[in-house]
Amino acid sequence: MSLPNPIPDNPLRWDDWRNYNSPNLYARLCLDHNGNFSSEVIEENTRLLLVWWQKKLPLKNQPSNPMAQLLRQGLDEAPQYLAEARTRLIDAEQRALHDQELHVQLVGKAIEEFKKLLTFSVADKRLTEEDETRLVCAGGEMGLKPEDMIPVIDAHLERSGTVRVKAAPIPAPQQDSDTRQPQHVPVPQVGSAQAGDPFSEFRKILRMSRLSLDGEEMSDDQRDAMCNLGESLGLTGGQSEDLIDEYLEAMQNAPIPAKSATSATAKMSTRTVAPPPTPVRPGNTPAVKRVINISPIALAEEKRRFANYKNSLDLDMFLIPSGQFRMGCETADAQGNELPVTPVTLAAFYMARFPITNMMYERFDPTHRSKRGAWADENHPVIYVSASEAEAFCKWLSQRENRKYRLPTEAEWEYAARGGDTRIFPWGDRTINGTLANFADTRTRFAWRDTTVDDGFAETSPVGSYPRGASPFGIEDLAGNVFEWTQDSLEPYKGSPLTNPRVVKQTPKRVYRGGSWKSRISSLRCCARNSNLPGYQSNDVGFRVVCECE
Repeated sequence: MSLPNPIPDNPLRWDDWRNYNSPNLYARLCLDHNGNFSSEVIEENTRLLLVWWQKKLPLKNQPSNPMAQLLRQGLDEAPQYLAEARTRLIDAEQRALHDQELHVQLVGKAIEEFKKLLTFSVADKRLTEEDETRLVCAGGEMGLKPEDMIPVIDAHLERSGTVRVKAAPIPAPQQDSDTRQPQHVPVPQVGSAQAGDPFSEFRKILRMSRLSLDGEEMSDDQRDAMCNLGESLGLTGGQSEDLIDEYLEAMQNAPIPAKSATSATAKMSTRTVAPPPTPVRPGNTPAVKRVINISPIALAEEKRRFANYKNSLDLDMFLIPSGQFRMGCETADAQGNELPVTPVTLAAFYMARFPITNMMYERFDPTHRSKRGAWADENHPVIYVSASEAEAFCKWLSQRENRKYRLPTEAEWEYAARGGDTRIFPWGDRTINGTLANFADTRTRFAWRDTTVDDGFAETSPVGSYPRGASPFGIEDLAGNVFEWTQDSLEPYKGSPLTNPRVVKQTPKRVYRGGSWKSRISSLRCCARNSNLPGYQSNDVGFRVVCECE
């Protein structure tokens, strides 16, 4: 949800006016709950909405007017509701309390949906272990935790008279008389953790799932669902993956059950034993596949778990929640390297609210002061930095804070700029003006300058000079001021769906994004791509950092 500019005068062309009295304070002001909105953005939206309602006040004297009948109560109540939303969202404590209220509401709605699944699963008054595992996995995909679901299941079973049915023992495969085999094949008891802890609970759920019991591989979808469930129990993605691997290894070493002697013999003759896992040594940790849950509850929990913070350089780090968007552009002014449009799913990460400034960078490299622009003070974005120098800064900051800082990927940068929609600029689709970004305006001497706009600066501007130009996630200065290095090499888009894409090929050029004080308006678009050699330095190229959540 975002506030259109201009707001349509006709309420029939803009349905969001109805949210003025919504229990969701963000909805009242046409803000996204997952954004990191500054006080300036909250104030601006409140002002624009109050002006819209004020223009409708003459309708109070026209009771027979259909528009007056449509707006009715809002003409009296809207100012009060909007003012309340503004007051509570600007106050950090009140905003946190409201976030918790919304989380409780989301859990309640998801539980109602979960109850529908539960009712369908126990229509015959029986709940098997397999069905219960599927239920818990489905609830996990909704963002529910086991502690949310188990009481609901227990209460429903007691109320409806449904009974839990344990899985029958699995018969051993038939065999020749001279071959000794056990009489039955129990599900392997993986691990020995104390009952009640998340490791023990996850092992129990894996055993109940009976996945891969017949020697088949676990599918990616099954693995993702189980990882989601492990994370909802409190395990990290890596711990869930390790326990799944442990379970699968035990399954491989267990005798294979079969429905008949013929099928058993066929399976036993074709089965191969996987080699033992390669020991993990320090510095050689394998990449862990991260499961991305973007249900409303999961996003609310993500926001609670990964709170915004201010780092040792006094730089605000804002959470960019997990999400999906379409990377690239199909409009008439799209460049060739912005096609084909590519669906992307991203896991949550932190992004700096502002580009790295002279003051911040010079704590890493004091000698860089000599490269400052003659016009620039310590609050201007650092310039004359190559991609490799930016990466060295990230490494220094990571060691300083024991966190993983790096340059953003192209996908992360574009998602942070536009959110999940197809907006042209970080602030939306409205025409650019002097209050939104720093670009080639009337104060510059470039042939392509826009002489109708005065943004207040002939060169770079201090970071944070354009709070109204913030992205849906509250990230500022993404458009204009300085180009920003990413960690990706320039590669054409493929068009096929991607998850957490990173272009690691060492192609000649490195991508930078966002446009600068020397740029045309077209270079400030969220999807515009520019590139240069990694060692390139200029008075309009800087960078900002991201930090991984885990």
